Amino acid sequence: MFIQTESTPNPASLKFLPGRDVLGAGTADFPTREAAAKSPLAERLFEIDGVSGVFFGSDFITVSKSTGDWPQLKPMILGAIMEHFTHDLPVMGGDAAKPTGFEETYDAADEEIVVQIKDLLDTRVRPAVAQDGGDIIFRGFESKSGTVFLNLRGSCAGCPSSTATLKNGIENMLRHYIPEVNAVEAVAV
Repeated sequence: MFIQTESTPNPASLKFLPGRDVLGAGTADFPTREAAAKSPLAERLFEIDGVSGVFFGSDFITVSKSTGDWPQLKPMILGAIMEHFTHDLPVMGGDAAKPTGFEETYDAADEEIVVQIKDLLDTRVRPAVAQDGGDIIFRGFESKSGTVFLNLRGSCAGCPSSTATLKNGIENMLRHYIPEVNAVEAVAV
């Protein structure tokens, strides 16, 4: 098994590409050791000293570190991922394999605007963010202020350039295509 790695815009995160499906569809975010209980692979990665976050995409794994240097951490992470997949162990455990919902907040009268926002996020933003080892999730829209609320996951969470990405990239694009949008804000889950 050959696992490629890619750097991300976030120096505290590294993207691992095992050359096979990780989740296949959707994403899973494990920002804490406690959240990792839903995944045998995430639990195994959190056993490595210095790992502070794990994120699964369709065909990649993003690992974030709190301490240590990548030259020391990377071989341990590669070994854990390789051992997990070569033993054909499940990535997610039991009910955790089912997608979990989250509450979106917006007025039902804004449904048409929200559909446009989600379409732009899914077709133009999410693929680019996934290239960087992360994901972006629609959380809500407030029509009074014209504010879109998004949740950043994976390497995007805590990335030094995430504010610039939100304001200069995503906000400008949404404002261009959807006049009702005035601002974009990041929110925690």
